[in-house]
Amino acid sequence: MLKTSRRSTKRHLAVATLASAAIALSACAPTDEADSGSDSGSETSGGSESEAPAADECTPDTLETVADGTLTIATDDPAYEPWFVDNDPTNGEGYESAVAYAVAEQLGYTQDQVTWVTVPFNKVVQPGPKEFDFDVNQVSITEARRKAVDFSSGYYDVVQAVITNKGSAIDGATSLADLADAKLGAQVGTTSYTAITDQIQPSADPAVFDTNDQAVQSLKNGQIDGIVVDLPTAYFMTAVQLDDGVIVGQLPLPEGEPEQFGAVLAKDSPLTDCVSSAVDTLREDGVLDQIGQEWLAQQGAPELS
Repeated sequence: MLKTSRRSTKRHLAVATLASAAIALSACAPTDEADSGSDSGSETSGGSESEAPAADECTPDTLETVADGTLTIATDDPAYEPWFVDNDPTNGEGYESAVAYAVAEQLGYTQDQVTWVTVPFNKVVQPGPKEFDFDVNQVSITEARRKAVDFSSGYYDVVQAVITNKGSAIDGATSLADLADAKLGAQVGTTSYTAITDQIQPSADPAVFDTNDQAVQSLKNGQIDGIVVDLPTAYFMTAVQLDDGVIVGQLPLPEGEPEQFGAVLAKDSPLTDCVSSAVDTLREDGVLDQIGQEWLAQQGAPELS
């Protein structure tokens, strides 16, 4: 069973407000700048077609996990809302925390058999051994990353959005052309940064930040005109972190195809097919939609032409 939500904190109330305000498809996640584009969103494990594993192949008794009898899941610190709540992945609150526990349940793990570890944002997609079984941290599936790691099937479709302060030079922009002279910023190594350079293509070089919190502070200080982030994060930033924040609009999907967030696993992990099968089942059974209804809104933002 999914963990019961504890709606007692100020931050959670803020996220609940966002849910009623609305959100749609989204995305902010590490990306390789050499990548020529995002994955088309196919629901295949590790980047190649494969048959779904038999149920008896995906149990705690048979899975080759980092620790016997335990499913080790990673994310970054801080873990941002609305993906996590109170910077506590273990509470089952927030979209990605809830999805992670739902995947664990599909694989036969109880909540007590799940262990969370912290892995820095940019380290997740680097090649090499992993100290986790899978990671959830708004990591977009891209072909460049598939060379270093495996991905599960996509568990969330992604849309990028631009935010700013009310009354700024780009408040009221309706097209990408209106952003041509804007100084925009994004977190380092993210698909949000790639969206600035590849889609918006402003005349000024984008500002790069180690964290989204740093980007917010820079916007508050007037050092940049706007920030590009995934849409749910855009709603959180404008409702909670900024006093006069507004969403300018969401970016068109590149070539009409969405990015997707996927769980990250070690390259050629023996768990990839099982995790993908679990995600596919959650999608087919409507569980992902249910989790999205609780933690993310269904309404979008105006699309920039």
